Amino acid sequence: MSKIRDISRLFALSLVFILVGINSLTLPASAAPSGNNSVLVSLVPPSSKPALLNPTFDPTKVNLGITPTGWSNSDDLTIDLDPPIPFEQILSEMALSGFKGSQMSPKFPSKIKDLKKELKLRDLKISEPWVGTLFTEGKEDETLKEFNKQVAFMKEMKGKNIVVAELGGAVHQKKCVDPLVNRPRFTDEQWTKLFEGLNKLGSLAKENGMQLVYHPHIGTGVENFADIDRLMKGTDSENVKLLLDTGHLYYADVDPLAVTKKYANRIKHVHLKNIRQPILDESKKTGRSFLDSIRAGIFTVPGDEDGAIDFQPILQELAKAKYEGWLMVEAEQDPNKANPLTYALMARNYLRQVTDL
Repeated sequence: MSKIRDISRLFALSLVFILVGINSLTLPASAAPSGNNSVLVSLVPPSSKPALLNPTFDPTKVNLGITPTGWSNSDDLTIDLDPPIPFEQILSEMALSGFKGSQMSPKFPSKIKDLKKELKLRDLKISEPWVGTLFTEGKEDETLKEFNKQVAFMKEMKGKNIVVAELGGAVHQKKCVDPLVNRPRFTDEQWTKLFEGLNKLGSLAKENGMQLVYHPHIGTGVENFADIDRLMKGTDSENVKLLLDTGHLYYADVDPLAVTKKYANRIKHVHLKNIRQPILDESKKTGRSFLDSIRAGIFTVPGDEDGAIDFQPILQELAKAKYEGWLMVEAEQDPNKANPLTYALMARNYLRQVTDL
């Protein structure tokens, strides 16, 4: 009888362990796919549940994308793994994370046919190319040549936005140069040349069914709030639009929410980039270069607890203004220190909770 009782106890304990094991393997309810979101999004738990926008974006008019800069840096291709991350992995991890678009990258296939094939395989689109203008250096012909090349490219990609930034005198790619202290300051004559050049490009873009968006950028002549105000005032509001890059603004001591509120109706493209405050403070204190700041980890994604920017009110202002277009996650990071897929999932999970997209 004693042996029977012992066997019964062992059986009961075994059953408890089995049930506990099964429960521990069960996916949480949040793991169920929502709309077009990847199931992988649910594998990164949120740090705290952010408030859902009210109103939120029209899902038929807003797309979520991510730039390749978390995997490989376009300004410095040595910021990569060894051996380098192949473009196939970059595109696949973007799609697995639940994003629908990517900025163009030097790593992607240069042949249109090959690029289209790789994008179609993963249901991805190209959100934008990059054009560095040189109007303040008197290089209009060179600028127009590159601009027309990118317009033709975006027609092939069936895209709309052409991202530009004036790179005359820019220092963001230079080693051992403080981008905040040593950035160019344009003369009145250079500003006039820039206005005329951008208005011309904006008109050409419109004629081709495209939209010109200007990207204020660290280490360039259009960096802070005063620069942005001057640019917006001096250019055609119908043809020259604004790209909101939260990270570059914050880096330059500009409140991205204030820019959003002031220019919500002119913002037609968005880069959602976060900042790690301690690293920003150290970069300013030591005069660290832009690329070295990237290596140090100055940028991160929305949804990262280490980030300093509160994206919810910024996104709310855009939603209230009925923003249409791409919301692009962007964080130039060293993949040796920050796993690209982990951060892509982190950002996508955050945006799903805030925007319901």
